[in-house]
Amino acid sequence: MFRDAALVAAKDLRIEARSRVALNQIVPFALVVLVLFGFALDPDRGILHQATPGLYWVTVLFTGLLAVQRAFAVEASDRVVDGLRLSGLDPGGIYLGKAAAVGLELVVLEVLLLAGVAVFYGTPLGGWPLLVVTTLVATAGIAAAGTLYGVLAVGVRVRETLLPLLLLPVLAPVLIASTRAFEAALDGTPGEGWRWVGLLAVFSLVYLAAGIFGFGSLLEES
Repeated sequence: MFRDAALVAAKDLRIEARSRVALNQIVPFALVVLVLFGFALDPDRGILHQATPGLYWVTVLFTGLLAVQRAFAVEASDRVVDGLRLSGLDPGGIYLGKAAAVGLELVVLEVLLLAGVAVFYGTPLGGWPLLVVTTLVATAGIAAAGTLYGVLAVGVRVRETLLPLLLLPVLAPVLIASTRAFEAALDGTPGEGWRWVGLLAVFSLVYLAAGIFGFGSLLEES
């Protein structure tokens, strides 16, 4: 399963490296969203600093949604998904590979967004251990749930609008928990944030398990 996951992840990452869709479209979109949030909330009133964790994770969710849509748009093109069904690869491996590729793309994006928050909002970044662990665990949850719901929408003509309706409500716990953890890190009280990391870990593990065991059936129905 893990060998198949590595093959699928390498395939998806090679496609993104050659197409540069993430670099040329998703990253600029994320940075523009950050700038627009800065215009909407007057930094002179201190509101922007207080809202930074929530704005950061809302931006991550929206751009993560684009990454998931991109990952399955490749499979929907010319019915490539049929090739996955007939490839003989382990369905759990396909799931883990696609989730890993999405997760790696999100990690790179999140690093750039953290730099954008520091530059555009002037937010001092502290509590690095909590920030790093929260980012990794939340990214795993977004990628795990996104890949699972992405395969549900891959065979539907309206997948561009269906996927946000399916995925965004499911990711509400990730938004809440990661925002609270970031607030604790930036406020200098990291001890209050680790319980939220625990919630993120439970969410991620549940969706990873569901994907490993259920992805094959969803792939057959897509």
